[in-house]
Amino acid sequence: MSIFEEKIIEISSTANQKLKDIAKLVKDGKDRRRSGLLIVDGKREIEEALKSSWLIKEFFYCEEFDKDNSEIENFFAKAQRSYKLTNKAFEKISYKKNPDGYLAVFEEKFLKLKDVMLKKSPLVLVLESVEKPGNLGAIIRTAYASGVDLIILNDQKTDIYSPNVIRSSTGFIFSMPLVLSSAKETFLWLKKNDFKIFVTTLEGEKSHFEVDFKKASAIIFGTESFGISKDWKIKEVENIRIPMIKGVDSLNVSVSAGIVIYEALRQRRKIK
Repeated sequence: MSIFEEKIIEISSTANQKLKDIAKLVKDGKDRRRSGLLIVDGKREIEEALKSSWLIKEFFYCEEFDKDNSEIENFFAKAQRSYKLTNKAFEKISYKKNPDGYLAVFEEKFLKLKDVMLKKSPLVLVLESVEKPGNLGAIIRTAYASGVDLIILNDQKTDIYSPNVIRSSTGFIFSMPLVLSSAKETFLWLKKNDFKIFVTTLEGEKSHFEVDFKKASAIIFGTESFGISKDWKIKEVENIRIPMIKGVDSLNVSVSAGIVIYEALRQRRKIK
């Protein structure tokens, strides 16, 4: 027995109160948000959180589901409290059809705009009221992969740390700096820091290939249903369009974000 196993609590009953509390947080997004906690189900996603110095409050493990437990003691060592569960007990708290035996509880973490440290010529995404968890997670994953410096979330309709967002981001949500802010506060911060602000619309005179993303740039993407709010329909924001063939007037928001982000990345490689 390892020194960590001496401190591990074993749970076999599905009627255990601790499991009931965790299961409620998994199923009830409003209750989870009120608690300030988030549930991460899966070894890969937990590893991504640990790489970015997130601290595990509680760690739940089921050996029967784990195909490779060679690193398990590392998880036990980094958790404030650990539990070993039977397969039935673990299934009660897991939201996956095929769990891998790893589930952790973390505290939510957001930056404030005043605390953001900007590098030279940063690239920022502003996401306003993105509705679908899969789209939000996919944008976060693309943003991290392409070197976006910051994501600012305005009037968010989606539970940012919901299981579906975490899964769609493949855990990179824990490595991507995130800020919650109003549109007004965001705009003032961007102008103060000399950002050029862009938004994709059908009315844009220039395509995303024709604008300069090499300087400090912020790109806004809105809700899938209604686009951006009137807060961003102002003269200080430049409308740009993604070229499409006749008869097509929209793209999935995560696809649009990926297209524009990678054009910005292509341009910026020339100045590195």
